Amino acid sequence: MNSVTQREGREPSGPVPPASSPHHQPSTLVRYLSLYMALVKNSVVREMGFKSNFILWIIVDLMWFLLQITFFSVLYSHVDRIADWTKWEVILLLSASHFIQQIFTGLFFNNCVAISDHIRTGRLDFMMLLPVNTRFLVSLRHVDLGAFVNAGTAVALMIYAGRQLHLSPSFLQLAGFLILCGAGLLVHYSLMFLLASISFWTVRAQGIVWGYYNLFQLSRLPDSAFPPGIFKAFFTFALPMLLVANVPAKLLTDKLRSPKEMLLLLLMTCACLIVSELGWRFSIRRYASASS
Repeated sequence: MNSVTQREGREPSGPVPPASSPHHQPSTLVRYLSLYMALVKNSVVREMGFKSNFILWIIVDLMWFLLQITFFSVLYSHVDRIADWTKWEVILLLSASHFIQQIFTGLFFNNCVAISDHIRTGRLDFMMLLPVNTRFLVSLRHVDLGAFVNAGTAVALMIYAGRQLHLSPSFLQLAGFLILCGAGLLVHYSLMFLLASISFWTVRAQGIVWGYYNLFQLSRLPDSAFPPGIFKAFFTFALPMLLVANVPAKLLTDKLRSPKEMLLLLLMTCACLIVSELGWRFSIRRYASASS
């Protein structure tokens, strides 16, 4: 019943418009999906405004990827195996790691790097006032479209490496591979987001964030090439770089010794997400504003 009807003491002459009914409000999922599509559209417009820069970064990333393939090709011209990995198995691992890294770059990397700038310039104050989850906005504000092009290159090389290995993965293997790649993606995002949260105390944390980005190189190496010890344990259970790409690649190449490796990756993904959320909440509670 609207306010005019109440003042005049009359019943409403018709049904209440759908927009005023809470049952007709869009769900939270739909609202956030619409918001994300608007952010993607804005990213497309921005990228198309600087087409030469867009193409240049695609070429640079492609050249870097080719250099890594060349390095392993030269290495395998002198040896037959690295641990128990053959040349094309390592190239498939390298491609899987590059695929995960590029998807991460496209969705999250630039946003994590920008957190310190949001804090320093006061943009975070404005974001916190918006009727939307702040972490969602901070994490997904920009999309790097060029990274998805390079992810497609990694997929093409994975297919070629699979043919060289005469692999015929089943539907369940392919589905499991994508799920495990998604888990690896969330591990990278969670850890980098946690490190970026240090900006609440240091103001600038780009050095730490870029340092973590360099650790991506570990995920390109076969885990069995590392001898058991503190180093391997640290990069398996503390910073699970050796799980991120190795487990999905092992699934495709039938090198998994047991399902425990897949379970470990999924458990580490959950642990990283929880720790990053706790770190974010701890940081945001102690944040006053850029002017304080």
